[in-house]
Amino acid sequence: MSSLCAMTLNPAKAFAAHSATTPLTFTPIQRREPGPTDVEIDIQFCGVCHSDIHTARSEWGPAKYPCVPGHEIVGHVTRVGAEVSQFKVGQHVGVGCLVDSCRTCINCQAGLEQYCTGGSTGTYNSADKHTGGHTLGGYSSSIVVDQGFVLRIPEGMDLAAAAPLLCAGITTYSPLRHWKVGPGMKVGIVGLGGLGHMGVKLAHAMGAHVVLFTTSPKKVEDGLKLGANEVVVSTDAAAMKPHAGTFDFILDCVSAQHDINSYLKLLKLNGTLTLVGAPEQPLPVAAFSIISQRRSFAGSGIGGIRETQEMLDFCAEHKILPEIEMIRMDQVNEAWERVVKQDVHYRFVIDMATLSA
Repeated sequence: MSSLCAMTLNPAKAFAAHSATTPLTFTPIQRREPGPTDVEIDIQFCGVCHSDIHTARSEWGPAKYPCVPGHEIVGHVTRVGAEVSQFKVGQHVGVGCLVDSCRTCINCQAGLEQYCTGGSTGTYNSADKHTGGHTLGGYSSSIVVDQGFVLRIPEGMDLAAAAPLLCAGITTYSPLRHWKVGPGMKVGIVGLGGLGHMGVKLAHAMGAHVVLFTTSPKKVEDGLKLGANEVVVSTDAAAMKPHAGTFDFILDCVSAQHDINSYLKLLKLNGTLTLVGAPEQPLPVAAFSIISQRRSFAGSGIGGIRETQEMLDFCAEHKILPEIEMIRMDQVNEAWERVVKQDVHYRFVIDMATLSA
């Protein structure tokens, strides 16, 4: 009998999508018995990311069904394997977008598991080398993850609000750190949504002069409260004009189609615009938007495990948390529709204690 067939499995509860067009429903699933280096986690909270929706609806390619989304996971340790040294039963921990990688390539060795040359293992919808099936995410009662991909939640941090840090937080923190955002820099944040509101808070805490760009005049007040030094309504050409050629760095958090050239022109010589939003269609870039001032148009994904822990500790030190709206598990389908309509301020978090058939 193969090791996969002989593997002991434990029942768990979950909400899953069974096709691209059907709502999520209660679905019993199986989790593996913890191995020597595994950590078993009772999930208390799970954030809702737009990526969950794109994946479950096969908008980024065919999903594997049943699809159990969720990669903003916070809970407490219930069991550990015999070789686990980093975590103990009862400890508050988190799991983000990754649960494995090859660990041997040049990127993994540098702590950049998200860019694993062999392909990292996502928390959901990836091939699961342990079970032979596919990974199932955090819209569930429990999860088993290798200790190398488990994160320590800082003591005293609000557990529910910590959940979105594991995707929205690290997705914005990583590029801000990579491009060395800090005091004396003028930094733009494009879009005030789940990603953008974290970008504003983090860039402000790093000491930059932060300018938020939004298409909605209704978000001006919110932007200032969240830490922006200035808020510009980007549809107002007169308001945009004075900022031309003045930015060191711009973080673009918009996932919808938009005019990227209008923001590239705001960069000064050698400035960089980094895209972390994921529009479904290509964004046309005019050559002279980047040629004229040696500007750079870049992209960034999530962070590696080491950097994600650094981000959590930074947020604890600076008392940075996402703005969240708590929901019950049975409200998730409604919440998804609200995410699509951009009707959330600014991140949904599921109370997993409400998970039931």
